[in-house]
This record gives sequence, C-alpha cells and structure tokens, in this order.
Amino acid sequence: MNVTALWVRTAWTKKSRGAEAATRRNAAPVTFPMPSAGIHEVRMAEWNDYKPQWHAVELSKDELTLTEEDSGRLRIHLIDDKWGMPHRRRRHPAVRIAPGEWIRWQINYRFLHFSINNWWYRLDTLNLAYGNHDTNVFLGTPTRFIDERASLF
Repeated sequence: MNVTALWVRTAWTKKSRGAEAATRRNAAPVTFPMPSAGIHEVRMAEWNDYKPQWHAVELSKDELTLTEEDSGRLRIHLIDDKWGMPHRRRRHPAVRIAPGEWIRWQINYRFLHFSINNWWYRLDTLNLAYGNHDTNVFLGTPTRFIDERASLF
C-alpha cells in the first residue's frame, strides 16, 4: 500500500485555555513538510513550548484502518481514542480517496490525568496521502477534510 502519512498531535493543559496562551496554542501548525516518504508523527505540547518533536512511526490498527478496495480507492477509517472524551456517539463514517488524493482528519480529546487529578487536552490531525507524493504534499489544500473537533469544556 503506497501511503504517506503525518500525524500531528498537539497537547495542552487548562493553562493554555486563556487568551494569550490559547493564541499561542492555536498557532501550532497542523502540518509540516515531510522529511521523507513514509509515516511520521509530530508531537507538540504546552510543556515544551509547542516545539515540534518528530518520530518515525507505523500506523496502528488501534487508531486507523486502511483498506485498498477493488475500485482502486483507499478506504480510511479513523478510530477514536477510547480513553479520550467526549465520547462521540455518532462518528464520521469511513472515507474513500483515489490515488493522488489526500485527506486531513481532525479530532480532539480531553483526558483526566489521574496523578494530578486534572484535565489535559489533545488535538490529533491525520494528514494521509494515497499514491506517490512529494515531501510538500500536505502543505496544500486536502482533497477531503473531516472535522470531528468537539467542545472540550
């Protein structure tokens, strides 16, 4: 399967919910030029001033299912984090893209940090291209954009 993917995960605490801090958090990018083909993840967090930290990763079946269909399209289904809230009763169905197309899928969560008994938050952005693409593939406009962001408060 010829896919290029970039997960961008941005995390913060309630300290970043106020005006100036929220502006800084909201300025964190949801995409980057790819360092190479393949699957990559960028993590940014309030506690490291949203500095991008790159990781080479594999796509996890716990987060995403990809199926090449007989029609020549790629079926993509994002699986929400079972620990994240709010729990979504109605989720967006699987999406299909053709070779040469790409998708941006966003979903956000609230988590309880048990050791400090406080909330923290995360925005996950999946940028995924099907077929051959250059390293700037995710800098343009996606073929499909799925927005599953919900109110976290």
